[in-house]
Amino acid sequence: MRLALGFMITGLIALIALVASCGYQFEGGGYINEDVTRVAVEVFENKSSETRAGMSFTNELIREIQGKTDTIVVDSSKAARKITGTVNSITFSTLSRSSIETVVERQVKAVIDVQLIGADGEIIWSVKNFSATEPYTVDADTVNDESNKRDAVEKIALRSSERLVSKLLNNF
Repeated sequence: MRLALGFMITGLIALIALVASCGYQFEGGGYINEDVTRVAVEVFENKSSETRAGMSFTNELIREIQGKTDTIVVDSSKAARKITGTVNSITFSTLSRSSIETVVERQVKAVIDVQLIGADGEIIWSVKNFSATEPYTVDADTVNDESNKRDAVEKIALRSSERLVSKLLNNF
C-alpha cells in the first residue's frame, strides 16, 4: 500500500512538472513593436458609404490593442508613434436567395489600409487592401435589416482588429 501511494505521489509530481514545463502560454502580451510602449490611434478615414465604419474600425483596434498587448493607447500629443487607417470600401453582395426577387443572405466585405508610423514620420509597418467578409441574414423589415448590416460591419471591424494586432505582435 505504501509503495502504491509512493508511485502515485511520484506520478503526480511528474505530471505537474510536465504540465508546468510544456511551454504553453496564452496569446497576447508584449508590445505591438519591440519599442512601441505608447501609441496613438487616429480615427480611420472612411471612404465607404457606411457612415460609422471609420469609427467602428478605430474603436475595435483600440480595444484589441488595450486587451491583448502591453502597449498603451494614448492621445496623439503623448505618443511618438501613431496608427492611421483608411476604410477603402464596404461592399455588399448576395449569398443566397429564396426566389429571383427575394434575397435571404448577403455578405459584407470591408477593405482597409493600416499604417504604424514612427516619430520621424517613417512608416514602420503597413498593410494595404486588408480585407474581411461577414455574412448576414436579410430581413424584410428595413429597420432590422439595417441593424443586421451594422452588426456585420461591427463583426468585420472586430475580426480585422484581432488579425491586425496578431500580425503586429508576431513581428509583422
